[in-house]
Amino acid sequence: MLIPLPAMLADRAANPVGDPAQVRDAATVVLLRNGARGLETYLLRRQQSMKFAPGMYVFPGGGVDPDDQRIDWVGAPAAEWALRFGCAEPVARRLVCAAARETFEESGILLAGPDAHSVVADTSGDDWVADRIALENREFSFATFLERRKLVLRADLLAAWAHWITPKFEPRRFDTRFFVAVVPGGQRVGEIPGEADEGVWMSLRAILDGVKDSSIAMLPPTFKTIEDLVALTDAGEALTVAPQRRILPIEPELVLVDGKPFLRAELGE
Repeated sequence: MLIPLPAMLADRAANPVGDPAQVRDAATVVLLRNGARGLETYLLRRQQSMKFAPGMYVFPGGGVDPDDQRIDWVGAPAAEWALRFGCAEPVARRLVCAAARETFEESGILLAGPDAHSVVADTSGDDWVADRIALENREFSFATFLERRKLVLRADLLAAWAHWITPKFEPRRFDTRFFVAVVPGGQRVGEIPGEADEGVWMSLRAILDGVKDSSIAMLPPTFKTIEDLVALTDAGEALTVAPQRRILPIEPELVLVDGKPFLRAELGE
């Protein structure tokens, strides 16, 4: 598949500097809900000062943390996640926990509850906000946070969706696994994190239109993920469709078509 290259990346892609950077494992989560104008997702616009993807609209997410592997959860075991994402079990464990941690840090949505059958109903209080900030500042681990709150991670509310690797021309590269999740009833997004200057719920169709008319800047994996989801009519349908998807790594490469830059993205083996 060919994906148009955002203008701000074209010069960097055409003039790479040095050897390709080492990739870091990362997780990102597509939060979904049903809206008046169809299926919606939550996007953050990254600060222009950020080194990676400045000004781009992204899903909540970030790099894994060594402490993430200490967390137990409700749902499929690490071995099943490893099979879905084509990685070792320790990596899969860190990815699942990072997905939940980063989602809470960057949106306030918490995929955890007092037991295996419930989810926290409201995370908007000042004490929850303080915990989000402390987690983002690495004052304590996500494992410690869950233990103190007497909560269990609900990994069964996540589903594996895709696997993208940052192109070699980027100075910062991530080996990112994409998850989907439905926002738990009663929860709502909180204050935006320091890395972003805007947080917004948008319909998937409006996002695609915005990218096409250049009013929204978005990295190709984010755009393609929304393209894959736009035909769904209900947020919960994503969790049903996800297990049927074949997930292989996609590492886009720069190609020129009639002199214009595109990223060619093919499924890896």
